[in-house]
Amino acid sequence: MYYESKSDRKKGQFIIIAFMITIIALLGVLIIKLDSTSEETKTTTTNYDVSKLSTDIEQNVEKDTTGMINSVVKSVVGISKLQTNGNSIFLNSSEEKLGLGSGIILSDNGYILTNQHVAGNKYSNCYVTVESGITYNGSVVWSDANLDLAIVKITANNLDYIELADSDNINLADEVYAIGNPIGIEFQRTVTKGIISGIDRTIKIEEGDQGNYMEDLIQTDATINEGNSGGPLINTNGELIGVNTVKISDAEGIGFAVPINIIKPILEKLVQNGKFDEAYLGIYGYDKEVIPYLDSNLNIQSGVYVATILTDGPLFNKDIKVGDIITRIDDIEINKMNDLKKYIYTKAPGEKVNLTIKRGERETTLEVDLGYKM
Repeated sequence: MYYESKSDRKKGQFIIIAFMITIIALLGVLIIKLDSTSEETKTTTTNYDVSKLSTDIEQNVEKDTTGMINSVVKSVVGISKLQTNGNSIFLNSSEEKLGLGSGIILSDNGYILTNQHVAGNKYSNCYVTVESGITYNGSVVWSDANLDLAIVKITANNLDYIELADSDNINLADEVYAIGNPIGIEFQRTVTKGIISGIDRTIKIEEGDQGNYMEDLIQTDATINEGNSGGPLINTNGELIGVNTVKISDAEGIGFAVPINIIKPILEKLVQNGKFDEAYLGIYGYDKEVIPYLDSNLNIQSGVYVATILTDGPLFNKDIKVGDIITRIDDIEINKMNDLKKYIYTKAPGEKVNLTIKRGERETTLEVDLGYKM
């Protein structure tokens, strides 16, 4: 039988300890190296030069914006009530005298949207100058003084026209551009930039002893210049969200546009049928936001307040009176006068609609045969 000596045992233990120390040392060196490599990788990633990438992105955004604007201005026209023969009208006459302003081409066959105060009433005439410099005779085929909108028709084809956005799908602080195209050489195709500063604004327009409220407007701080009236307010995709209409004269950076969704039913019928026979309800009404200006004692939570019933309309001598609240039309809940108008625009004269009317605690339904608006 073999017996290990004491000295042999000590020698063997020493060799094992030395081997373990060597292994630990090697592992430590490997860990330090891996950590060092990791730090180098982190440093390389952190210090990566992105300045050129950032510059490229900014340049691409600028190119996209420039291209978009250059495309949209082709659909912007100048509108005047007087023919100018290419000379500047700013030298002798005011905007108010001439009905000077802008317009927006809505279709390739010559339907143009503008303000009513620029183009005039239905059946009136105006002059329309397109980007190429050609001036056409225009005829107003539809207008609404309360909306301050009008649609003009010119005899032309293959025109560059603007795309329409959904003006119900806009948000505060969205970036927008306003474009105006006055007749004359001074300020053609003026472009200003801003944001949406407010939504569903109501303002009072006073002319002499007459007062009218414009409702559901888009507020913007994009500068609205003379000649911008009737021009487009567009989003960053170059789509039309509103029609520039008025600005606050005693404050800077407060302008307003009429949302585009209101005229979509009208445009659809004009393009499809070549005409628009406007159905007529025969009332003026106000949103609940306007009521405190009319009567501080009224507290309306929903619906549209009936302010005037016209004697030539289908509701005259019916079971409805001033002060009633229209809460629904057919199966549509109504809280804005413009929503009521937009629904009526989808109908034809002679069609029937049902109005849900609230008077105090009483609620009734009234069937109405829509009239024809001349």
